[in-house]
Amino acid sequence: MAAVEIPDVTVIIGAYEAMPYLIPCLKSVEAQTLGADRIEIVAVNDGSTDGTGEYLDEFAARSKVSTRVVHQENSGGPSGPRNVGLDMARGRYVFFLDADDYLGDEALERMVAMADRNGTDVVLGKIEGIGRGAPKSMFGRTMERTDLFSSNIKFTLSAEKLFRRELLEKHRMRFDQQLYTGEDARFTLEAYVRSNGVSIVADYVCLYIVRRDDGKHITQSGSYAMRFDSATALMDLIAEFFPPGEQRDELMIRPFVITLLPQFDHRWLKAKTGTRQDKLDLAQPLTDKYWTPGVARRLKVPERLRLHYVAAGRADLLEEHLRFLQAKEVPEVVRKGREGKPYLAYPHFGDKKAGVPDEMYAVTVPEWVDGVRVSVPKAGKPKPSFARRVVRKLRRMARGALASRPARS
Repeated sequence: MAAVEIPDVTVIIGAYEAMPYLIPCLKSVEAQTLGADRIEIVAVNDGSTDGTGEYLDEFAARSKVSTRVVHQENSGGPSGPRNVGLDMARGRYVFFLDADDYLGDEALERMVAMADRNGTDVVLGKIEGIGRGAPKSMFGRTMERTDLFSSNIKFTLSAEKLFRRELLEKHRMRFDQQLYTGEDARFTLEAYVRSNGVSIVADYVCLYIVRRDDGKHITQSGSYAMRFDSATALMDLIAEFFPPGEQRDELMIRPFVITLLPQFDHRWLKAKTGTRQDKLDLAQPLTDKYWTPGVARRLKVPERLRLHYVAAGRADLLEEHLRFLQAKEVPEVVRKGREGKPYLAYPHFGDKKAGVPDEMYAVTVPEWVDGVRVSVPKAGKPKPSFARRVVRKLRRMARGALASRPARS
């Protein structure tokens, strides 16, 4: 099929051992209501041996969508194929589509219209998981224009989004080929930061992400060391763009909670002693540089405590905390001071010997405890003492009694 001169979208597909998932993936591109004449596909066969390359060639020969196929030796990760595709792209926009996922029929039409209407450089389309979870918090409503600090887009950093190619070329943005997981997070966050605004399509499912049964998806495999490399890359990028302060702390929530924290969950308890310590050692440079009070107060208490123990190198306290969580025990809500500031009494709360500051147990963001929502008291409105509440009630009763007396003639 002859290539269109300037397509609206170049769909870049890196494919490694992608059969049979590749079949519905490509069909979904052909089915786009945007129209075959406004789309091109650049597919990179990354050293597959399962028929992926042959299927791509067959598809390119018969499809109405202009398709170019590159065959290369296996690169070891998704970054190389995406970069090859980006170098070849001609579209005004690019969409990086994983070979095991697929698009909703109207996805590209809706996203291109959104970007054209608003002049935004990145468009997020609503995601639905097939056999796996999908990010939801940023898709509460369609947003014509937003940014990192006015929405939850920092919690979806996969590359499967619409990017204005002019932005990527202007800054020579490419995927880091030294990263074998989390390379998309670094790329996407940089695009958010550099963009002239971000749009969100929340009223239509644009992308279906599929869990592979064979476990060959990179996020389902790989060593834990890769996760620390990913966290390091993302934290360093945030620090490059934002000096110490509120904005940096706000963005650091993402790598701390999504990338680092899962290394210290219930699975840490099952790991060998050497692995446990190795993870603590790998985390140390990151917590030394980027774990701040500003990040800590933005987290829920159980998350904050885990990261505090990691930062302090306290494997003993971390183990106790994880066992408390694993047993599904419920912490007591303790209120202190005139304002009734809430604290969650996880293990070692108030234990001076353990040396954990009370502030690590303080509720600083709303959270649920045993089905009850615990919130931070509003500043300037201290909770009255029990005695004061009794006095107020007696006064109200007295006023009510006086009001009910009949008037004298």
